[in-house]
Amino acid sequence: MGFKCGIVGMPNVGKSTLFNALTKTAAAQAANYPFCTIEPNTGDVSVPDIRLKPISSIAGSKQVLPARLSFVDIAGLVRGASKGEGLGNQFLATIREVDAIVHVLRCFDDDDITHVDGRIDPVEDAETVETELLLSDLESLERRVKPLLKKASSGDKDAKIQSALMQDVLELLRDGRPARMLDVHEDLEQDLRDLNLLTTKPVLYVCNVEEEKSAVGNDYSKKVFEMAEKEGAVAVVISAEIEAEISQLEEEEQAEYLESLGLEEPGLDRLIRAGYGLLNLMTYFTAGPKETRAWTIHANTRAPQAAGVIHTDFEKGFIRAQTIAYDDYVSLGGETAAKEAGKARDEGKDYIVQDGDVLLFKFNN
Repeated sequence: MGFKCGIVGMPNVGKSTLFNALTKTAAAQAANYPFCTIEPNTGDVSVPDIRLKPISSIAGSKQVLPARLSFVDIAGLVRGASKGEGLGNQFLATIREVDAIVHVLRCFDDDDITHVDGRIDPVEDAETVETELLLSDLESLERRVKPLLKKASSGDKDAKIQSALMQDVLELLRDGRPARMLDVHEDLEQDLRDLNLLTTKPVLYVCNVEEEKSAVGNDYSKKVFEMAEKEGAVAVVISAEIEAEISQLEEEEQAEYLESLGLEEPGLDRLIRAGYGLLNLMTYFTAGPKETRAWTIHANTRAPQAAGVIHTDFEKGFIRAQTIAYDDYVSLGGETAAKEAGKARDEGKDYIVQDGDVLLFKFNN
């Protein structure tokens, strides 16, 4: 199950520096955190999870396989992208293929690095990108809704439902608001996703600040956080330059460098976890002598579908799932002790997997 976060931003905001730091960090940790370059501009990185180490230690696993998340470095955006300006067509086409948008915003002053609009205003930059996405969605929906309205007028029930949804979205877009802000009934959530609109994708704002503000942010980043809160979006503070430096260091040197900056962990770890949460993802584990592995599922996934992430045969032949909560697995010292303490439960097809569950699936071949 692959999930992609597209990294977007105006020119000279630190987008590529951040992407390069992500890929270099992943490559440097290849022994424990597998990395692969899928395409020249796509990096597959591991989701940091402190639970992996204690589980693997207890299970005596030879290998540890974290959950993974892909980041795509998308072509830079300029005004007029929705009309094909610059690399607009490529930019918009690539965004359609990702699950979430990681929007890098310039939150630092530097006279040596020019801004395409000659000023530093991360909120306005965010609005520029959002406007291009809105205009693209608006043009697309206005074109698609016309034939549906004709079908709806002839009595087609499905066309009535779809055209009504499109008109609700169009009203929002014309008001300058993204489609993800539409409050729809749960029965229509999939229909909204099926429209494949750019502005339905969740957004994570990355405030790229100067090195000395990497721990606390600055006035620019505060404005971004205020904007994100109003939108129901997520924001994190990172110094792309620091992340680039950290990616070149050995693990021990990284810890010392972070401590000197007042940071507990690399900003990239927070970025990756934020991207994971943005997609409403969670993790369950399988553990044994061969490997401890983190598996990615959406929140509220039932046990058979969680098993299907490992192999479709697991879902088809699902019988039950032996379930041990992470805290019980670690505090008691593994599967055998958890069974003896009555903390290993057999759950059926209706069980909703919880984040951190250590699972063993029983299934018919």
